[in-house]
Amino acid sequence: MKAFVTGATGFLGGALARQLRVRGDEVVALVRSPGKAGGLRDLDCEIVEADLKDVEVIRRAVKGADAVFHSAAMYEIGVPRSWRPRMFDANVGGAEHVLDAAIAARVPRIVHVSTINVYGNSRGIVRTDESLPDRAEFLSVYDETKYLAHRVALQRIEDGAQVSIVCPGAIYGPADPSELGKQIRLIQRGKRQPVGFADMGLNALHVEDAAAGVVLAHDRGSPGQAYVLGGEITTLGEILGTAARILGRKPPRTLPTWAIRLGIPFGPLVGKLMGVPPNLRELVRLSSGVTYWASDQKAREELGYAPRDLETGLRDTLAAA
Repeated sequence: MKAFVTGATGFLGGALARQLRVRGDEVVALVRSPGKAGGLRDLDCEIVEADLKDVEVIRRAVKGADAVFHSAAMYEIGVPRSWRPRMFDANVGGAEHVLDAAIAARVPRIVHVSTINVYGNSRGIVRTDESLPDRAEFLSVYDETKYLAHRVALQRIEDGAQVSIVCPGAIYGPADPSELGKQIRLIQRGKRQPVGFADMGLNALHVEDAAAGVVLAHDRGSPGQAYVLGGEITTLGEILGTAARILGRKPPRTLPTWAIRLGIPFGPLVGKLMGVPPNLRELVRLSSGVTYWASDQKAREELGYAPRDLETGLRDTLAAA
């Protein structure tokens, strides 16, 4: 199979490209920053240097592909309002450009990588329905733009396109560039930096399981269907506490939300001092008492998706560091 992959220099996209190459598929990777493509070249992927806005380049690159995997996205939280246009261009416009190019090229199968965040705050309940809810309010610009990109995929499906959608939860693993990965590495180094929003609910999955789920959506998924990809329903505090226990260390201390709220007027300064995003108001809104809980039972039953549990995934992550 010849697969066109966006986001292959990213955390999930990189794992996806590796898995496709390991099983013998050709991979054509759209790369915005060639300097980050060393690993893809080592895998003998074909590199196409372009941005998601380069419509003509994308149209040429998808010709002859048997599958398109659109995993590229701008993942930033707690961002200033000035970033909104960039995130809309990358996440919504990017989805339009890639999906439309694949459809025009008559690519047989397309997988759009969404996120569990599109379902919003589950308010302590595990969601069991993958249908996209009607939403007028969003917890972050990231949530909003990914929600609108998900709608783009649904609109193409309504028009007859062979698109499957996957919605991964909170992805972790070796070399995780996210805030979660940063917190795990601090524990590994024996540092007990206070952690905010320990009660934030997540469906946590190892990056290799997330990539395997994306491949399964292509191989076994039904076009027009969405699949939640998760691993274990948990909280941020439980994830970090488990990592600490595995390492034989004390869990990180909890930073009360009220203390974080006090820093909202001084967001950029506090952000630099604490190593967190500058828009603390958005950070609190999307994290404090929020649960991103959704069941992956559909993917397990229909795709044969079998992710590792949290303890196993964290042990694999820590052993690889």
